[in-house]
Amino acid sequence: MTVLSDKSRVLTGITTTGTPHLGNYVGAIRPAIQASQDPGVQSYYFLADLHALIKCQDPRRVQESRLEIAATWLALGLDTDNAIFYQQSDIPEIPELTWMLSCVCAKGLMNRAHAYKASVAENEEAGNQDPDRGVTMGLFGYPVLMAADILMFNANKVPVGRDQIQHIEMARDIAGRFNHLFKSQYFTLPEALVDEQTQVLNGLDGRKMSKSYDNTIPLFASEKKLLKLVRKIKTNSLEPGEPKDADSCTLFQIYSAFVDDGQRAEMRREYEDGIGWGAAKDRLFEVLNAHLREPRERYNALLEDPAHIEQVLQAGAQRARDEAAPTMERLRKAVGLGRFSDL
Repeated sequence: MTVLSDKSRVLTGITTTGTPHLGNYVGAIRPAIQASQDPGVQSYYFLADLHALIKCQDPRRVQESRLEIAATWLALGLDTDNAIFYQQSDIPEIPELTWMLSCVCAKGLMNRAHAYKASVAENEEAGNQDPDRGVTMGLFGYPVLMAADILMFNANKVPVGRDQIQHIEMARDIAGRFNHLFKSQYFTLPEALVDEQTQVLNGLDGRKMSKSYDNTIPLFASEKKLLKLVRKIKTNSLEPGEPKDADSCTLFQIYSAFVDDGQRAEMRREYEDGIGWGAAKDRLFEVLNAHLREPRERYNALLEDPAHIEQVLQAGAQRARDEAAPTMERLRKAVGLGRFSDL
């Protein structure tokens, strides 16, 4: 059996349903990449491709997104020697554990899940007689699959946004129920790790940058496309020479996420002095392009070599399965599915 290290265990999943954008990078990817380089932490980063099937039934899009997201993390410097990087679908023990956990999870707990309640509310508002119209078992049971992702590796901490805290609490409830029923501490109770300093970038229209608003700037857009998108960022009608409020400006917010304190202070003074919007957009483009040029080149090279990406993910999956397989052997025995030879 694999001996688990004494390191703190931190797990992060990345749903494979879209192309990473600047908001994803600043809010989640960049801090996670930095954390992957901490030798005192055992990190798990996985492509949540089983989760993607809940939201997306376009096989080509799921396939493309898996490749793009894996290439993104590798291009940005994920330390795959320290961190374990794998695809969820390459770990067959995870759906098996999902079923075991489903068998101890109360339906009432799932009834309270935010995503399910939101779908029911939408149906009721639309006047649908069936409140569950359009609700799949994937959507309904999503928190159990997420619990299996976490509990399989006994993660101590799971970095999440505030909207995901409930799922960590559910994972704790499910783990506690399993431990109680089978009379041993099979699972660590995970804790949500919410970084209050995490930045949320605005998009082209001033709202939160999100695929659902169609207002994103793809992380590795070409120079030409990047410039075009930066120039589309919404600004007000103030003329050059008129003082401008940096704190309410999307351009300044994005710029601030990619520069140091000195550059940020200098740009704030230029806003007070009335910098023109065209000049501010050019400055933002220059900063973004300089910051992303080298990783963009690595990203494009990786996309041309999917076999290398597959090799990296398979190596990570083997490391993950070296832990998952003996864990499942123990759990099978706990619930009565162990080998007869062990009796």
